Amino acid sequence: MTRGAPIPDTLTLHVPFRIVKRGGRKEMRLPERATQPRRTDNTLVKALARAFRWKRMLESGEYATIAELAERECMAPSYMTRVLRLTLLAPDIVEAILDGKQGPEVTLSQCLEPLPPSWSEQTSAFRHT
Repeated sequence: MTRGAPIPDTLTLHVPFRIVKRGGRKEMRLPERATQPRRTDNTLVKALARAFRWKRMLESGEYATIAELAERECMAPSYMTRVLRLTLLAPDIVEAILDGKQGPEVTLSQCLEPLPPSWSEQTSAFRHT
């Protein structure tokens, strides 16, 4: 624009995105080629912390069984068992979650499903979900 050019009254900006549901809330998803800011999934991080804490409590002998620990934590043993599966995640997936670099396919509900036994299979499964 030059000094003599009139200033437009309206400016239109097009931003390609779509709205997706993630963990019960709506989230804006940018196109694949756009750089996305790192965003830590606090629910998933909290579940990871709980899982590793519970594992440590069981391994130390503080609690003899999952049922005993679940009663102490006031939750269903079946839920605790599913959360404890998070301790079996591949280290690179755990690191990505803690750094907020996990893909959109890595959600708590996805992680609570039965996991492939090998870490390389887990990494592949989460990339193609």
